Amino acid sequence: MAKVRVLQVQIPLDGAHHAGDLVIPEAARGIVVFAHGSGSSRLSPRNRFVADTLHRAGLATLLFDLLTEVEDRDYLNRFNIDLLAERLAGATRWLAQEPHCRGLDVGYFGASTGAAAALVAAVLGEHRIKAIVSRGGRPDLAAAHLPRVQAPTMLIVGGEDEEVLALNRQACALLATTKLLEVVPGATHLFEEPGTLEQAAELAAAWFARYLTGQTHAP
Repeated sequence: MAKVRVLQVQIPLDGAHHAGDLVIPEAARGIVVFAHGSGSSRLSPRNRFVADTLHRAGLATLLFDLLTEVEDRDYLNRFNIDLLAERLAGATRWLAQEPHCRGLDVGYFGASTGAAAALVAAVLGEHRIKAIVSRGGRPDLAAAHLPRVQAPTMLIVGGEDEEVLALNRQACALLATTKLLEVVPGATHLFEEPGTLEQAAELAAAWFARYLTGQTHAP
């Protein structure tokens, strides 16, 4: 893999600083901002696994904490999709001013409730998002916004995650953009079965590689 720049950042959002990890491969072709699910953080091992796969595909990533430690203690905040979407949009605004990322196409990767936040942020945020991937997500929580999503969207769901799969099928029907529902056979909600997370990560990498084409300078 080409050399990468690894930065630990602090993103100012709503009067607080949110810790983040920004990784930029040499000659990155785009950047993917992660929106983690409820009860998770930028340290999510599954999201970090996906991020590593994206790095090998020449994509930069930003993983950051959508909530502060105090906010995360309030369980309701984890399901406040509007709040999470605004934080994601705010991080995207911050990213546009980051010297190493200017000119890069931006995509969103969301897991669980983070997928709903990504879809809402793509509609309500001021930056054009070029691609979205949801892994085991709850796009149904963004149902009112789905017909307005313009970014090509992939929904990845485990074949054994029957309830969430049904919700994703309903959400997919509401999307009016380029879309694809990918079912990973044998996978449950957290993609814990051998090889299933790897398959989801490769699907995500291929989707972003297809739709993110911007270039940046070498680190």
